[in-house]
Amino acid sequence: MEAVIAIIALLFVLFLALGAYATVKVVGAAKRGVDRTITQARRTVEDHTLRAKSFAQPGPVGEIAQLRLKLRTSMRATQDTLHAGVAEDETLKESIGLFERLSAHGHELDGELKRMESEPDRATLAQRLPSLRERTERLTHSADSLRWAARDRAHRFANDDLDALSAQIDVESGALRHWTKAEPPSPPPPWPEAPVVDHATVQQTWPQTPRSHSAEEPTSPAIDPPADRPVYPWQKKPRPESTT
Repeated sequence: MEAVIAIIALLFVLFLALGAYATVKVVGAAKRGVDRTITQARRTVEDHTLRAKSFAQPGPVGEIAQLRLKLRTSMRATQDTLHAGVAEDETLKESIGLFERLSAHGHELDGELKRMESEPDRATLAQRLPSLRERTERLTHSADSLRWAARDRAHRFANDDLDALSAQIDVESGALRHWTKAEPPSPPPPWPEAPVVDHATVQQTWPQTPRSHSAEEPTSPAIDPPADRPVYPWQKKPRPESTT
């Protein structure tokens, strides 16, 4: 009885642990979703604010807002492209490592530009603006190069796969329509070769007619000559004719 109670207590504790773990996971996922939503909302608001400043405030302040907006847009687009492509192409992991190093420089520059927005000394701001512009151009150029290289690679793979698929479909279509292809006619049999003629052993013959003979065959006489008759002993000798 005590063993049964211990087993039931152990199962109850196990169920409580599993329920607590599931609750923590659900709460963590919900918290991450809320944080992601808040971050995206804050990012959207900040982008709209920068866009408004770039149009509403001319001079160095407006140009700094434009630089921040350009930097953030380029870095975010490259990040999304690389993370979306690495699921299908693992070779992009090295590109992601390079982008993370580039992103550290981008965050540093974005923070510096944000501090320069509240700089009251406009002369100092105008003096620092060319170097800030050059750094922004270098970072955005590198980010754009990574992004377009990843897109070109994905398009190339897609085109190669499409070409292979099209070739397979053409072969299958031809196999399904095999009855429409007329079978090629068989070639006629070759003519026999002409026999070799030896002119030294061939004699000329005339066409056979009822009364014609070969050119070299001797003609036989119409009446055979009389042949000697045999003489037997019982036969009488012929009498000589009388001279009287």
